[in-house]
Amino acid sequence: MVLLRDARPDDVPAIAAIWNPIIRDTVVTFWPTERSDAEIAALVHDRQADGRPFLVAAAEDRILGFATYSQFRNGGGYARSMEHTIYLAPQARNGGTGRLLLGALEDHARACGHRLLIGGITASNEGSLRFHARAGYAEWGRIPCAGWKFGAFHDLILMGKDLDRCEQGATP
Repeated sequence: MVLLRDARPDDVPAIAAIWNPIIRDTVVTFWPTERSDAEIAALVHDRQADGRPFLVAAAEDRILGFATYSQFRNGGGYARSMEHTIYLAPQARNGGTGRLLLGALEDHARACGHRLLIGGITASNEGSLRFHARAGYAEWGRIPCAGWKFGAFHDLILMGKDLDRCEQGATP
């Protein structure tokens, strides 16, 4: 059984073990260098201190994945638009763990009064594009050549979901 919980400091090595191969070996993220345990620990702490979630999916004392969100862009005008991050260990993919994490992020964002949840997805990441589409996300934009990694440019697709679905122009 997969349980979701807040990340703890002792989860940092397991988070790094999931995240760093994705950084190092894929274009799923455009981040150029592996993240140290100290960087990840600071990120977890900072997100949670700001009232943002940093969740892990755990089963039998193994971390299967993690998820978080933060403000989409800087500035007060974007205060209700969040961008999420979800990464899974290879053995946890296509088994519902990602959907559990995404649902928990959506619930948290709604409870905090956020309107939009946005995912920035490398255009060649067909699995993530399908995952988001099945979860009700729509393509809201494509930025050609937005990322540079492994000697090539990669397109970025923004997929989003309106968590409120209220009428345009309605005040929060």
